[in-house]
Amino acid sequence: MLRRTVLTGAAALLGLATLGRRGAAATGRFEITLTEEEWRARLSPAAYAVLREEDTERPFTSPLNDEKRAGAFHCAGCDLPAYASQAKYDSGTGWPSFWQALPDAVGTKEDNTLFTTRTEVHCRRCGGHFGHIFDDGPEPTGKRHCLNGVALRFQPA
Repeated sequence: MLRRTVLTGAAALLGLATLGRRGAAATGRFEITLTEEEWRARLSPAAYAVLREEDTERPFTSPLNDEKRAGAFHCAGCDLPAYASQAKYDSGTGWPSFWQALPDAVGTKEDNTLFTTRTEVHCRRCGGHFGHIFDDGPEPTGKRHCLNGVALRFQPA
């Protein structure tokens, strides 16, 4: 009986921890809202998993991690310019990293998954999940926007 109680409690906690995983992308409080079918038709399976289900791509798999040309990184879901190439830097983490977003391009929310509190960053127009913001970045902000490359599209200048 005790084992069943512990397992049931653990399953409930896991369910609560993952309840927010669909968070910003699923709420529909954004300028661009599409049905799940419309998003799936617009995005690759990997981009859908990251942007709409808050998944994470494997590190060192995105070609955007090595992108060094002048230009802008746009939301792969709605094409909103989100990050300038001038704010990109090599964090050594395996994901494209930036020290700041373009003005009025992103939103944030508290992410309490993985038994810690992090700051999730998403597209302010469609709610697509980009990644997380950490306090270990370079000056002038001290922030590291650690992003999934599949959530972005690079537009050369």
